[in-house]
Amino acid sequence: MNFNIIEFAKETLQLVQNQNHGSILTILFIGIVFGVIIQWTRVDTFDKIAGFAMLKGFKVPKMLFFGIGLASIGLYFMIKMGWAHYHIKPIILGGLILGGTIFAIGMAILGLCPGTGPVAVSEGNIDVTVGMIGGIIAGALFTYLYPELKNIMGPDLGKITLTQLMGDNADWFIFVYGIALMAIAFLLPNKEIEEEVGEV
Repeated sequence: MNFNIIEFAKETLQLVQNQNHGSILTILFIGIVFGVIIQWTRVDTFDKIAGFAMLKGFKVPKMLFFGIGLASIGLYFMIKMGWAHYHIKPIILGGLILGGTIFAIGMAILGLCPGTGPVAVSEGNIDVTVGMIGGIIAGALFTYLYPELKNIMGPDLGKITLTQLMGDNADWFIFVYGIALMAIAFLLPNKEIEEEVGEV
């Protein structure tokens, strides 16, 4: 197979630009806000993620539950008002299981996820930098080989959403679901392990 990495990169960037995610300035602003929140809460450290995994620290799940709950309500009703739109991926069980397993292994090794990883890299975290480079290469390889891999990932079950399954009760379901997740965030204990600071 002939593979031109320059042409592949151009096609990938063009594909992303055509998905109407907003202007570069809007995306940059959202990225800066996200980075500031991650940096301020220090969830870009191995200690916070490891604390969550060992049930000794709850800052990460508190942020996740609250963020997902608030975003679920906000995004759903923004879409209903025509201010946003879904970009739903199909349910391919084999791919989800395999991808989830690889993701879990990578997160266990690095101690960070693709969201907090770039913030750690900006702080000079070398091991996460190596992991990110590997992730970018693996992602590019997966994209390139996707036509061949698609056949071994299982049947495509379609773009199913919970709101479709709820039918006429979708509005109430999303509202109760979001409130429940935010309530869990407040009910989790304010327990945290101390962050280890390396010697300079």
